[in-house]
Amino acid sequence: MIYAIKAEVGDPRAETFVFRAQKTMYGGKRIAKGDTIFVFASENEGGPGLIASGVVTSAKAIAKQRGITRQTPRVSITIRRTALAKQRLGRSELKPFSNWNDGRPETELNFKYYRQATNKIVGISDEAAAFLRGFF
Repeated sequence: MIYAIKAEVGDPRAETFVFRAQKTMYGGKRIAKGDTIFVFASENEGGPGLIASGVVTSAKAIAKQRGITRQTPRVSITIRRTALAKQRLGRSELKPFSNWNDGRPETELNFKYYRQATNKIVGISDEAAAFLRGFF
């Protein structure tokens, strides 16, 4: 599976990204070493959206806390950057794609990242991955 993460990014041009205890949704909890991932610098923290693609070099599930009934699975990951995005893709570019049943990769990304604007790791379809590859 291919993944994408939307998170706060300190240095968008870093060779390595480390994300600790990130929320997961839409299959994101299955991320593993060797997986391909696209990195979005969260616009909630001033980032521009899609910034890089990379390969997961480590992934570790975070144990659930006792006494909390509903918990979103969390994972800590390290990513080795393989490419920097050459054009912008963020909330404003994806916002028009809100017909949740149209099957477009842009709509999938808008739904998974901006319908509920929390930062997270998500699994994406092959079509969404192919779409994202066009930005590199």
